[in-house]
Amino acid sequence: MNQQELPPKKPKGGLITMPFIIANEAFEKVASYGLLPNMIFYLTRVYNMGVTRATNMIFFWSAATNFMPLIGAFVADSFLGRFLTIGFGSIASLLGMILLWLTAMVSKASPSPCDQLAHSCKFPSQAQYALLISSFGLISVGAGGIRPCSLAFGANQLDKRDNPNNDRVLESFFSWYYASAAVSVLIALTGIVYIQDHLGWKIGFGVPALLMFVSTLLFFLASSLYVKQKASKSLFTGFVQVLVVAYKNRKLALPCNSNLYHHEKGSELTMPTDKLRFLNKACIIKNPEDISSSGVVSNGWNLCTIEQVEELKALIKVIPIWSTGIMVSINISQSSFPLLQASSMYRHMTSSFEIPAGSFGMFTIITISIWVVLYDRVIIPLASKLIGKKVHLGVKLRMGIGIFFSCMAMVVSGTVEHVRRRKAIEQGLSNNPHAVVNMSAMWLIPQHILSGLAEAFNAIGQTEFYYSEFPKSMSSIASSLFGVGMAIANLLATVILSSVDNLTRSQGKESWVSSNINKGHYEYYYWLLAIMTFVNLIYFLVCSWVYGSCVNEVAKTSTEGNELEEEKSSVPGTPLGVLMS
Repeated sequence: MNQQELPPKKPKGGLITMPFIIANEAFEKVASYGLLPNMIFYLTRVYNMGVTRATNMIFFWSAATNFMPLIGAFVADSFLGRFLTIGFGSIASLLGMILLWLTAMVSKASPSPCDQLAHSCKFPSQAQYALLISSFGLISVGAGGIRPCSLAFGANQLDKRDNPNNDRVLESFFSWYYASAAVSVLIALTGIVYIQDHLGWKIGFGVPALLMFVSTLLFFLASSLYVKQKASKSLFTGFVQVLVVAYKNRKLALPCNSNLYHHEKGSELTMPTDKLRFLNKACIIKNPEDISSSGVVSNGWNLCTIEQVEELKALIKVIPIWSTGIMVSINISQSSFPLLQASSMYRHMTSSFEIPAGSFGMFTIITISIWVVLYDRVIIPLASKLIGKKVHLGVKLRMGIGIFFSCMAMVVSGTVEHVRRRKAIEQGLSNNPHAVVNMSAMWLIPQHILSGLAEAFNAIGQTEFYYSEFPKSMSSIASSLFGVGMAIANLLATVILSSVDNLTRSQGKESWVSSNINKGHYEYYYWLLAIMTFVNLIYFLVCSWVYGSCVNEVAKTSTEGNELEEEKSSVPGTPLGVLMS
């Protein structure tokens, strides 16, 4: 009896998996981003917190959400793989959103409302705090699982090296991925915020929880279709190994012979660079037995490769410039105060339609989207045509412009708030923080436009800078650095806010960041941030000057030869001169 032939096994991955992966990321973004804009109102009005305490809690939550992807990337690369990490992240986000929804559904999960007549408020109990913080923590853990892995996991499904159209397929996927992310954030800032404003917290938190359930379900439904790559060694482990081995070999002298340094087989690097030379001791071959016959190191804690050493050097080298982006991120994270401003201003577009206070952040997103298209498709091609040669703004120049726009955004924010507060006092609204001042909220749009330009120049410039300066093997680190900067910025923002609150309310005075927006001086807080950002701009110029030319600038110099060298010699040897290259 002839054995029946089995049909050929269908290959996994491919375009069929894209709707599930993109939908998972899109629904997660709508759900999580939709919770943030109005959270200051939920904490102050439902949990009876003061503005400073509520804002600090949001800063801590944002810090955790921005930092967790770094841990998620490490776990995915070293232990679980991307599929399981995204899966666990989706479940954690879903559980967090269900807990947050329960704080609105169960009356005993939050404190009783304030007694307006007696001017007394009951603060949350330890159990109520624990439930709220647990929901925030689970949502942050979920973001840590989904966000660092989703894009790479999708690319794994399509990356077929034998396909002649492989690059075009990947490019199309990246375009759809980022487009869906932008649309998701806009839906969150408009649709979800509108639901919370008009239908209440129960439905406003229930809808994100439902969307997260759909996101998780869709991801697991296609489980059998995915290409699931196993976890491998993480770059973070390699960095630690370089530090440990360099310390072990600290007493060794640096050899001049390239044969005494270990490098990967077929690598062009045969000698480590002279910068940060103490790290070069990690790749000195002490014992030839540490290397197998195939050229692989038997124990990475005794010997590292030149490539590992140079990767760590590249990371250390960019840290000063990376640190200049933290101040911009601090300004970007100031979402609570513009929200309080918007809620106290006239927001009606027509007699029946009012823009939700939490939706004004969409002007920042729209500005970023419009500028990216204009810059790429209109400004650069037109400038190149007018000048007669290809025009390109260097990444460091763009980062510097972004810091300047961030400074101007804080100046304008403070100026608008100064006018709004003066009008509130003139209209006799000093003691009523919930009153609406006879001033259009459209005056807030310029500060959001400036914030959008700051992010478009600095954030995108930062990411491009890391990708261009790092080896390809460090692309995951390049994509994580901005998020780490945001996390640190959120933590520093709590320090700045708490310090301002403590210093300005001494001797019985009203705090600059008072819960009563009409009695506080939010404009002074904005202007303080503007001064700090200006100082940061000077610090950036110094760091840029010390860093020198970027990798792509060096490559351009080597290809264009003496002509470019003559042009560069006319640029002053100043920080600004380095930026203009």
